[in-house]
Amino acid sequence: NSGDAKILRNAGARVTDDVLRTLVLATYLLAVDRVLVMPHTDCRMASGDEESIHASIESKHGIDTRSVEFKMVTDQRAALAADVESIRSYSILPKTLVVAGAIYNVGTGELEPVDC
Repeated sequence: NSGDAKILRNAGARVTDDVLRTLVLATYLLAVDRVLVMPHTDCRMASGDEESIHASIESKHGIDTRSVEFKMVTDQRAALAADVESIRSYSILPKTLVVAGAIYNVGTGELEPVDC
């Protein structure tokens, strides 16, 4: 329906192969014609490195997760720009798909557009 939003969420707001697969389905089967990639401030995925996350999980829960890549972010803006570009350049998606990026500030509720 016009005005509907389809929302995909994942840790770190990263564009993964699964996100691209879902966007292919959304664009061709659900008529999605705009995408906004929107990480948020104070994101745990942007506050450390892979090893610290693995160590935290192992110390708290006794589970070794080193076989999982969490795609930690050291620079949210750079990661956002790279993720927007990966959607724009994905050959299977329509060239008419509008893709933008913005960072949601959890403290103020403001959405800051990022030139990608």
